[in-house]
Amino acid sequence: MQIVLIACAFLFSFIASSLEAEETRPYKLFAGNACKQLAEAVAKQLKIPLSHVKIDRFNDGEIKIKVEENVRNTEVFIIQSTCPTCSSSVNDNLMELFLLIRAMKRSSSGPINVIVPYFGYARQDRKTESRVPISASDIAMLLETAGADHVIAVDLHCGQIQGFFHKAPVDNLYSSPIFVRYFASKNDLVKPVVVSPDAGGVERAKKFLEGLQANKVSANLAIIVKQRAGAGVVDKMNLVGSVEGCDAIIVDDICDTGGTLVQAAKELKQQGARRVFACITHPVFSGPALERIAHSELTELVVTDSIAISNQAPPNIVQLSIASLLAQAIEGTHSGASISHLFAFHDN
Repeated sequence: MQIVLIACAFLFSFIASSLEAEETRPYKLFAGNACKQLAEAVAKQLKIPLSHVKIDRFNDGEIKIKVEENVRNTEVFIIQSTCPTCSSSVNDNLMELFLLIRAMKRSSSGPINVIVPYFGYARQDRKTESRVPISASDIAMLLETAGADHVIAVDLHCGQIQGFFHKAPVDNLYSSPIFVRYFASKNDLVKPVVVSPDAGGVERAKKFLEGLQANKVSANLAIIVKQRAGAGVVDKMNLVGSVEGCDAIIVDDICDTGGTLVQAAKELKQQGARRVFACITHPVFSGPALERIAHSELTELVVTDSIAISNQAPPNIVQLSIASLLAQAIEGTHSGASISHLFAFHDN
């Protein structure tokens, strides 16, 4: 009987220690080359080291991945924007992400959480003509096929992209609360007007307006209606609403070449705007974008660090970090806690 009791006590002790180990099992954070600086900032927020992975190239340019830490049965988070950088293309960074997921999967890792601050190919979210892919959906299929168990993105170009994933749940985080807090802290705003640069962005601008109002900043809404001469070419802009004597705040998710944004700022100034600001989540900044912004009517263009920007960026570009937002999402995901508070426009 005594032996049985000792055995039972040993068994209970073993189960308790196993459960405790399960509860405190660590997770690891890895990063691709596209946004290493953001990943380091997230790791600092989490007070954990950024885990080691070697990403190199073979002589012919093929990507070479080596995970330099044991990840067996360990929950992993991979941060990688699928954006162009000064040294790599969108496709390079997408392939990096694909191979990172596969390397984790083949190393018997635990759940694989993929954090994509900027989700490339998102603008190709539907068929606009015959015989073309719906690339956003196809990229979702690629990531799920690789083995992504959960996806965290920031300001997807359109919300329905979440539905393109059929196995992995998607958390689409919003940068609006970060922008709202930044502008709510400005004491010199005069009769602010939130401006949507097109009809498709009205919902985004409306949410931003509600955020300002939640922070006791009175503001109005205006919309720019564009008439296009062709793909990527705006022939004429018409403003619905008034910005006369007001500080205008353009709200959008992506700035690529900057042409439309700069033209919109010019139109708002011609309509009597006192100053023109812009909040853009993803600073893609292709081609002549930085030069255009530097010589534009924009007082400030406020962006996030979902994409690293050049050191040559003009002084009217202000970059805010989403590191805290991502760190809180990681903590909530790992612990199983709700992350709904991340969508709040003010601190509770």
